[in-house]
Amino acid sequence: MITKKSIVLLSSGLDSVVSLATAKEEYNITLALTFDYGQKAVEQEINSAKEISKIYNIEHKIIKLDWLNEISNSTLNRSGNIPNIYENNLDDKTITKKTAKSVWVPNRNGLFINIAGAIADAQGYTHIIIGANKEEGETFKDNSISFINAINNSLENSTQNNVQVIAPLIGYNKTEIVKKGLELNIPFNKIYSCYKGKNKHCGQCESCSRFKRALQANNKYDIIKEIFE
Repeated sequence: MITKKSIVLLSSGLDSVVSLATAKEEYNITLALTFDYGQKAVEQEINSAKEISKIYNIEHKIIKLDWLNEISNSTLNRSGNIPNIYENNLDDKTITKKTAKSVWVPNRNGLFINIAGAIADAQGYTHIIIGANKEEGETFKDNSISFINAINNSLENSTQNNVQVIAPLIGYNKTEIVKKGLELNIPFNKIYSCYKGKNKHCGQCESCSRFKRALQANNKYDIIKEIFE
């Protein structure tokens, strides 16, 4: 029987933190990777990921990708404004596809997983845990089940130890993810999900709007007051 030993891709956002808390014991997560690709929120993401890694007693590494910053035209990297999207528009696919295009970083999840796959292959890790979920899978195709299946097929042929990706939240929407996080007592005050890199969550970018709506659905107005502007 192969003993599990896993890496988590930890942006410090809601999905990656709940995925870590959900899978830590079953998949023996011992290493968290956070990627610096020049995103506006990189400082906040790294600081939060460091604190979260300490809480869960796992090693934390930062992978710097200057070249991805150079080629990306995403508003996450560039000087253009990151689009705001309000909660009543989150289910309007015409709007969300437009905002998704604005913040799209070229092949980001595929790249991150393959870098993690190389580390896993070299150091004997068996699984990579990611925060892909049902809600964002509707507008970001690299959060979908078909993406997970495809990249696992690729890893079977590109790693000697058949590293596999696990997305424990792939069937969850954001409201269900917040509920799961509450059940697991995750440190909501350490999460950083905002695209804009402000001290507190802006409450207006798509990531913030989805997070805030999910907290409201779970009646967690105290958390909203604490972490949002």
